[in-house]
Amino acid sequence: MTTRPSKTAPVSLKLAPGERERLAALAAARKRTSHYLMREAVSEYLGREEARQSFRDEAARAWQDYKDTGLHVTQDEVDAWVESLGTRRPKRRPKWHK
Repeated sequence: MTTRPSKTAPVSLKLAPGERERLAALAAARKRTSHYLMREAVSEYLGREEARQSFRDEAARAWQDYKDTGLHVTQDEVDAWVESLGTRRPKRRPKWHK
């Protein structure tokens, strides 16, 4: 079985004063390397920020759709529907209207 070469590339990162020591202390406490902790931090940050950007993009598309069509439901309509969920007779999902 052959292994493929790594497709990672080194990156230089400048840390504020004291952060290098804090990172080293945390790495020692967790029995991990500073490199591992930085990679984990970057990976978590990217996942969180990509999700946030996806939410913003979806909101922008929804706003544009509303501007184009005028279709909407009111907060009161949604609240009444949500309050009915889990009851014996849940209401139907509100329909979009102008």
